[in-house]
Amino acid sequence: MRKFFHNIRKYYKYAIYSAKAELKSEVADSYLNWLWWVIEPVCFMLIYTFIFGTVFPNNEKYFASFVFIGLAAWEFFNRMITGSVKLIITNRDLVTKVYIPKYILLLSKSFTYLFKLFISLAIALGLMIFQGVPLTWHLIFAIPILIILYIFSFGMGLLLMHFGVTLNDLANLTNIGLRMVFYLSGIFYNITGRLKGKKLGPLRLSTLLLKVNPVAFCMNELRQVSIYASLPNFKWLGIWLVIALILCVLGIHVINKNENSYAKVI
Repeated sequence: MRKFFHNIRKYYKYAIYSAKAELKSEVADSYLNWLWWVIEPVCFMLIYTFIFGTVFPNNEKYFASFVFIGLAAWEFFNRMITGSVKLIITNRDLVTKVYIPKYILLLSKSFTYLFKLFISLAIALGLMIFQGVPLTWHLIFAIPILIILYIFSFGMGLLLMHFGVTLNDLANLTNIGLRMVFYLSGIFYNITGRLKGKKLGPLRLSTLLLKVNPVAFCMNELRQVSIYASLPNFKWLGIWLVIALILCVLGIHVINKNENSYAKVI
């Protein structure tokens, strides 16, 4: 871990520069330029709110804000996971010609995804104000929730980045897994309310989905502190923080151990 933090200090400027360059390249040929980073999430929110709020009626209070907060958290996690699987292979020229710690590649990518996440959260805040959601001091707890979501996504990304070098089908398997997680995360419905009373064996299905799925858990906690002015579940925040840190340690260890072999494989 000492090597990891040393490399972070050494290469963080490169990671920031690379993230800025990627963000600029995304909108370089667009007439609307950076406005697409606002238009895209707003359009998705409007589409999903119409489908799941009008076509399939939903009685959830402040439903548009409910959906948007869920989409913001999901999109960040989805980008981190899908973007990590082929990250070393897509940066073949850099990996084979220049030495750079491979987790710096994911760190740089995460900066671009964080930037888009913050834009989405700013829009969500504006939407909450527009809908008249009471803004309370509980909002401050969104910070540790987002940190845990980031650490977990980064740890998972490191492991997928490593195995994605040799397992050609991992990208397809990851997409299938993410699709399942997407529908089980309660983006468009309240897991606790919709699955109330339903059980899977001795366990409540709602409890199982919220506790076992870190994305669903983080979404639910973000909604609790922002929309419903409630305290987060500190016990499970601590549990998922420990799990996320373990994943990061494992990922960093695997990357460091195999760092010199990636250039030969790709």
